[in-house]
Amino acid sequence: MSDARASAEFHPQTPNEARVLDYLLGGKDNFAADRQAAEEAIAVAPELPMMAIEGRKFLGRAVRFLIDQGIRQFIDIGCGLPTQNNAHEVAQAAAEDARVLYVDYDPVVVTHARAILAERARTGVIQADMREPEVILAHPDLRRLIDLDQPVAVLLMSAFSAIPEDEVAQDIVDRLREAIVPGSWMAISHPISDDRAAATEKLASLFQDTQIVTGSRRRNDIRRRADVEPYFEGLELAEPGVVRLPAWRPDPGEPSVDPESVWVIAGVGRKAVS
Repeated sequence: MSDARASAEFHPQTPNEARVLDYLLGGKDNFAADRQAAEEAIAVAPELPMMAIEGRKFLGRAVRFLIDQGIRQFIDIGCGLPTQNNAHEVAQAAAEDARVLYVDYDPVVVTHARAILAERARTGVIQADMREPEVILAHPDLRRLIDLDQPVAVLLMSAFSAIPEDEVAQDIVDRLREAIVPGSWMAISHPISDDRAAATEKLASLFQDTQIVTGSRRRNDIRRRADVEPYFEGLELAEPGVVRLPAWRPDPGEPSVDPESVWVIAGVGRKAVS
């Protein structure tokens, strides 16, 4: 494994992507460097906190939808720091027997998550690199919790922002889809730059300059919709397909957010049953 992918050490003076997101969500698990990086990003794109909240809302709606489809096993890859409305909270509130396995590369995330989730019997956390799906799926802690002979939902919430190479991101999706059994689902979200080119270019440059810890260098731009849509190939998409976050099955009575103000697309699809 290259130095770029070696395990990151804990450096509170260096902005950490998971802690920056925690700050955007109004959390307390962040440091001055994270808050400074977040505020610099907000200065470029003031909608970022709202988008972070919409991302959590989409996660909740997707998990509840998957529970309604009979799914009781979830693998959340690139999960980030535990915050409000995590996958296990949403899933187990809807179905007590739901099991959730969190995966993250960042040791800060994994250590924090294990401390919080230590007493939860149907929830686990492993440290692994999403570039190695087979390693994730063969991990003994995953195997103790998740039965891969039964349908499972793989959650990839903006996870590929940490993967700079297009071909690697596509390969990860393809290998995960191939590995799960028919009747399994994948839920994927990803920011896009189509109508926010100037702002997203500045954000990409900012994240490069601050060296936010991800395990690999960030790309110098943000993918366009046409780059993300192939992730959903080979899946039977649930309605309404691949759309902006607020437009994916909004809950009745949920405060309205203009979908065009959220430059993140998402979709949930099923691996076809033969």
